[in-house]
Amino acid sequence: MVSVFGGFVLSDDPVTKMFGLGLAAAILVDASVVRVILVPATMRLMGDANWWVPDWLDRVLPMVDIDPDSEDVARPREVPPV
Repeated sequence: MVSVFGGFVLSDDPVTKMFGLGLAAAILVDASVVRVILVPATMRLMGDANWWVPDWLDRVLPMVDIDPDSEDVARPREVPPV
């Protein structure tokens, strides 16, 4: 994505150049700082709190089982009728 948006810098239009440079810089910062440094750091600091879901949202979200044959998966919960 950085190279695609960086390609806009070669355009003749100054507005397109600014958009290309801005978007390339934003993608580069997102990929390097946010996803490589901040996300792993917060996951390490917060521990299990990262995976906390409020009870009301847990009741609304569907149970998704990627591997139905695995034995370590908890039994599906009973969903009360709405």
